[in-house]
Parts: sequence; C-alpha cells; structure tokens
Amino acid sequence: MNKMTLAWLAALPTVFLLGYWLNGHLAVTPTTPPGEGAEESEPQVLYWVAPMDPQYRRDKPGKSPMGMDLVPVYASEEAAAADVDSIHINPAVENNLGVRTSVAEFRVLPETVQATAHVAFDENRQSHVHVRTPGWIESLAVEYVGERVKKGQLLFEFYAPEIVNAQKEYLHARGRGEESIRRAAREKLITLGVLEEDIEQLDQRGTAAQTIRVRAAQDGVVVAMHAREGMYLKPEMDVFSLAELSSVWMIADVFEVHADAVRPGQKAEARLKSLPGDGFSGAVDYVYPVLDPETRTLRVRLSFANPDERLKPNMYGTVTITGGETEAVLVIPRDALIRTADNNRVIVSLGEGQYQAREVHAGRENDQWVHIIEGLEVGERVVTSAQFMLDSEASLSASLRRLQSPQESGEADGHPFMDHAGMHHD
Repeated sequence: MNKMTLAWLAALPTVFLLGYWLNGHLAVTPTTPPGEGAEESEPQVLYWVAPMDPQYRRDKPGKSPMGMDLVPVYASEEAAAADVDSIHINPAVENNLGVRTSVAEFRVLPETVQATAHVAFDENRQSHVHVRTPGWIESLAVEYVGERVKKGQLLFEFYAPEIVNAQKEYLHARGRGEESIRRAAREKLITLGVLEEDIEQLDQRGTAAQTIRVRAAQDGVVVAMHAREGMYLKPEMDVFSLAELSSVWMIADVFEVHADAVRPGQKAEARLKSLPGDGFSGAVDYVYPVLDPETRTLRVRLSFANPDERLKPNMYGTVTITGGETEAVLVIPRDALIRTADNNRVIVSLGEGQYQAREVHAGRENDQWVHIIEGLEVGERVVTSAQFMLDSEASLSASLRRLQSPQESGEADGHPFMDHAGMHHD
C-alpha cells in the first residue's frame, strides 16, 4: 500500500464520527400533515386589477380594457404595498405642518360648470332700420347714439322719387274707381315702407307727399346710427340699430371637458368684476352645436333679466351653471385634489402618522366638492391641508416609489434616513 491509501484508512474513523454528529443536529423538520396543527386559511382577495394598469380596479374577476384577465390582489399584498408606498410623520411634525383630513363620503352633487362670459344684446329685442328704395334724408329727429326712443317715435323724414311716384299711382287708381288696381297700388306703397297711417293721411289729403316718415319699431336705445341730414341712403345700409336692454344675453365659453354637462334650461349665476358683490340670476338659453377649433371651447348663450340695465353689453364676468341634482356619488373636498398635467392624486391618511399618495380618477365638481370615480373607497380619509408638501415626496409615476427602504434611501452611521421634515421613509 502506498502512503495515500494509508492516509485515507487513518481518516475513516473521523469521517464516521462527523456524519453521526451532523445526523443528530441537522435533521429536517417534517411538514405538518393535513388536518394536524393550525389550519391554513385561504388568503383574502381585496379586489382585482388589470395586469398592465394597477389603477383599473374591479370588485370581481373579469377582463381589462386590453382584454387581459384581471388578477387578484390579496390583503397581505395590499399591506405590503402600503408599507412600501407610504411615509411616516412624527406626531410633533404632523402638528406643526397643520395636517387636516376629510372623509370620502357619498353626497348628492349637482353638476356645476364655471366659465368666462361677456354681456351681449338680446337679439330678440333688437331691430334695424333700413330704407327700401334709394333716397335722401330730408330731416333727422334723432341726434346721437345712446338716445332713448319709444315705439312709433319719428326717426327721420325720407325723400325717394319712387315713393312719390307710387303715391301718385295710388291716387290715380283710386280716382278711376278700379278696386283691383287701387289694391295693387296700395300694396306697392306698403312694400316701399309707407306705413298704414301715412296711407290713410294720403287718402284724406288727396295729394302725394314729398317725404315719408320713418319711425321706431320698438322701445329701446339707439346703439348704432349711420345717418345724417342730406345723406343718400340705399337699401343695404343699416341706418339705425335699436336695442331694448331690459333683457340681455351672456355668451360663455365652456371648456370642452364640460361640454356635455351644459343643457338649455339650467340655472346660472353671473358675477362681474365691475359689479363686485352682486350676483345675477339667469338660465341657459341655447348651446351652440359647434366647438371652436382654436380655443377648444363651446359657446353657450344665457339669458338674464336686466330691468335696471346694470348689465351693459360688452361687460366681462364669470358664470356658474348648475344642473339638476343626481344620485349620490363619492366625493371629497376640492382642496384635497392635487391636479397635474399627467393625472390627479390625493394624499390618503392611513392612520398613526402614515400617509400614502394615490392616483384617482376625478369626475364632475362644484365649488366645494369633486366626484371621485376611481381610486378611493368611502370612509377613507384624505389630506386637505399640507397635502402638497406630502405629495412633493412622491414620484409622478408611482406612489412614493423613491422613498423605499433605508438601504435604498441611504443610511448614515447605521441609522435610518430621515428627511428635514421629520418624515420616516418606509
């Protein structure tokens, strides 16, 4: 036998003793058989989410918008996610920040839309004065824009050769006693703008007048005037424009996102910078069918009573349009919603100084509340003050993902990292 063989034979007793010791100290613990020991309970499923979009949540299995099967999220996973996606604030720091919260609750939320608007003439209460044949202004009874006139008041006297000849034709037909010709001559005078009362005076007088009188068709204010004595007029000229201001319109520009929330008949309130502290009640009169391609806004016409004429055309202000009440929906205070170009978020209070940033899908709103379609459950508390400071610690793409473990956030001398606000990064 060589030296190597003798060495292995000498080591055999030591190997057997080592194996015997390991067999007694490293024995595998047997698995508890079914039915023995504590029974294992099935994990609790909280909700189902889309594999490619964690914000798409449902309370039962189904398909995602992309056609993929929804996957369950268990209570243990939710708790682990909360630990990862949250920050903890020291109670003293929390008090100094003035953190206040509000509960997500169900409320009846009337549809409310705010928009900028300007006052305009009610076109149903406007009239325009034109002549129906060329001629000249002989005398002018109205002197300036802004003058108030009454219905039937004289505006100007007008000389037109065609009207003078038409009067003569009428008198001639009346003298001949041919009723059909007289009727046709009378219709011609009316077509040329001669009033019924002036034709009656023509019958009484028996001679043609050199001028006819043009009168106001309504009460109102002269808002446009393109006439002076001696001026030559043609039918296409707008000689006078009259407007009655006891009722006015407001033309609002509603953002595209709110276009479907505005309907005729909805109540509205207007406020103007030139009349601070005063509100004016009106209603939606007409919703224009075409969206402005440049401003991406929808024109909405509102009608307002204006008996004291305080609302003057071309004034600017804001209107708040309120729809009818709908069924109760989940709402939070508007102050709690953090709006960004990419999404909407809230800061949820998890209790005991723990907070979590969460993306939500917001719906309609009014001046106090906003409807939360997805992302929150009733009873959860959201932060309504200091939320922007808490949200500043969050990533736009994930809920506080960069504030993870102390090893990833950084340790100094073996102590967990704490930022300047006293927030522990969990």
